[in-house]
Amino acid sequence: MFATFHAVLTTRAEQERIERETLAPYAQKSFESRGRVHPESRHDLRSEYARDRDRVIHSRAFRRLEYKTQVFLNGTGDHLRTRLTHSIEVAAIARSIARALRLNEDLAEAIALAHDLGHSPCGHSGERTLNTLMSEHGGFEHNKQSLRVVEELEKKYPEFDGLNLTYEAREGLAKHVTSYDKPAQTIGFEVNNPALEAQIANVADEIAYYSHDLDDGLEEGLLDEKALAHIAVWQEANEQIARRYTQLDPARRCYYVIRCLINSQVEDVIHHSNHLVEQSGVRGADGARRCPLPLIAYGPVMQKRTLVLRDYLYQNLYDNPTVQSVNRRACALIEELFAALVTNPRLIGSQSRARIEKIGVHRAVCDYVSGMTDRYLIEEHERICGRRDDDLRLFKARLP
Repeated sequence: MFATFHAVLTTRAEQERIERETLAPYAQKSFESRGRVHPESRHDLRSEYARDRDRVIHSRAFRRLEYKTQVFLNGTGDHLRTRLTHSIEVAAIARSIARALRLNEDLAEAIALAHDLGHSPCGHSGERTLNTLMSEHGGFEHNKQSLRVVEELEKKYPEFDGLNLTYEAREGLAKHVTSYDKPAQTIGFEVNNPALEAQIANVADEIAYYSHDLDDGLEEGLLDEKALAHIAVWQEANEQIARRYTQLDPARRCYYVIRCLINSQVEDVIHHSNHLVEQSGVRGADGARRCPLPLIAYGPVMQKRTLVLRDYLYQNLYDNPTVQSVNRRACALIEELFAALVTNPRLIGSQSRARIEKIGVHRAVCDYVSGMTDRYLIEEHERICGRRDDDLRLFKARLP
């Protein structure tokens, strides 16, 4: 005789029970969310933060990240990171850290996936260009723009603009801080720090982009393994691999070194953060918000090693003349297109044009341009400005 199997649905109520029984006291529970700006009935089968994650994934802004630059102009190489693959990698790291610390994986993942939704085309160079163009009109900063995307710019639902994410997910975007990103305080999110899950997304972003930019730079020949000998975090991982595997081909060995490098950073963050949380004595999610310093962080030794890696990447990759020359040419397109659209705003998209009376022509044009993919920027510049850059149009960065 076979036993009869009765399927049991994991309902939202059951998921909330599991959160209550398994997550740490200082984790942000979905049933304790401060809610959404526009009240909605809860879903029978998904938690509030799982709904946030799904809304991000199904947004147009998320899909456009596939064609936005990480470091190298999109289209330069089929294996190089884009903003989309970067965001997915950040989310994977964030889930690993959250799981180990018994924090809310769904919230950490939702924030990680959404953290670059507002990023401009052409990477950080494009962001700096838009900030200069908007200097007399409120500036431009991609973290604030990500918040604008989820609060206003996405048009999917009949009852409201934006994605109507929970307070905690929006808080994570408003306070997304890394060594590169330091957003100004945003109205409505004045606490010292966001929830621990948002702090996880912050650190996961750094781990992902330093390690994976290193991988891309080596693959494209702009970085030299020999020059990495003085980078302790690289050298330690390299020595581990050399002891275990003596016959690996260079490409496989390099990949595995970076994998071990990421693993060492993740484990360091988990152990040090656990120590910081224990020392802090916090007993709830709001207690973590009131702490003067973040509780999710590298240990002191790993922090120093990561800063050395960061400085190396700035000197040898981000500021590399080959990368910078392509970025400058792409940013010139942003400047010319922005000026043309401000002069003739009827050329911008209908949704952006409809907001001109409310937010002004400069902000409307900024919203329009910042949402462009690298490819669309080049095509629109050619159409509107009548000048063609064949190298950029073919997405060739002339790398060695």
